[in-house]
Amino acid sequence: MYFPFIKYRRIFYLISAILVVLSLASIFVFGLKGSIDFSGGSSLEVLFKNEPPSFEEIRKSLEGLDLGEISFQKTGERGITLRTKEVSEELHQQILERLKSLGEIEEGSESFQNIGSLIGREMKNKTKVVIFLSLAGLLIYVAVSFRKLSRTVKSYIYGFTAIIALCHDIIIPLGVLAVLGRLKGVEITIPIITAFLTVFGYSINDTVVVYDRIRENVLKRKTSDFGMVIEQSINQTLTRSINTVLTVLISLLAIFFFGGETLRYFSLSLIIGISCGCYSSIFIAAPLVFTYYKFREKRQKKNRQE
Repeated sequence: MYFPFIKYRRIFYLISAILVVLSLASIFVFGLKGSIDFSGGSSLEVLFKNEPPSFEEIRKSLEGLDLGEISFQKTGERGITLRTKEVSEELHQQILERLKSLGEIEEGSESFQNIGSLIGREMKNKTKVVIFLSLAGLLIYVAVSFRKLSRTVKSYIYGFTAIIALCHDIIIPLGVLAVLGRLKGVEITIPIITAFLTVFGYSINDTVVVYDRIRENVLKRKTSDFGMVIEQSINQTLTRSINTVLTVLISLLAIFFFGGETLRYFSLSLIIGISCGCYSSIFIAAPLVFTYYKFREKRQKKNRQE
């Protein structure tokens, strides 16, 4: 089966643009809820013996305590996690007593921790460094590996189009998490950041596989039509890309449905991000290289005419 990816590239651009705009809108409107891993604060997790009280009941029972903004998250069928500003041991015990007045708590199920804001800032800084190094490494690798293709398109263009595809793969799942944060109180945690770093690696790898095939076909010089070379390269790697993503998604779906509440949003971030990564490597990254090539060609033609 041969599909004309270049011919329909504008349709794929439009689909991605709509998804990215909607995702950015949800991020700006709803915001992203950072967990105490990043902002600092206190976390209390308890497991009730029976049906847990509603969030509204818990909120009312905690009125009068100096807790700042309180966020709630359901963990499993009977578990509740409360996150507040950093509290003392005395205040922690008061919270626990008020929760016990709402329902019987499983003995030994309580989990409490304080995370200072300094640790939270350190987590943020480390995440930024990892992202920066990943992008810098990608640009350097692509610039060196694709330097022989400069007669068609400069090697750094491959790097920039890969970064555009990467942003696409990160923004869309972030938009979904922003909506879930508003509707279900989902927070950006360390495991979710780990999921996004995994998406980084997967997306870069998938895109470079397609670019590698473009390089091979350009160097073979089977045709002077650069658009045809890109289209053939995408079709040649299509089966590999789809088989890989399906294999990964089967495992992730099993984790999502059977891995419990703690792994649910970690696996969901991976499912959305890796699906977007597969889509962008096929429909966005390589076609963008061709779009730049055509733009440069038209500009050179116009300059010659002048």
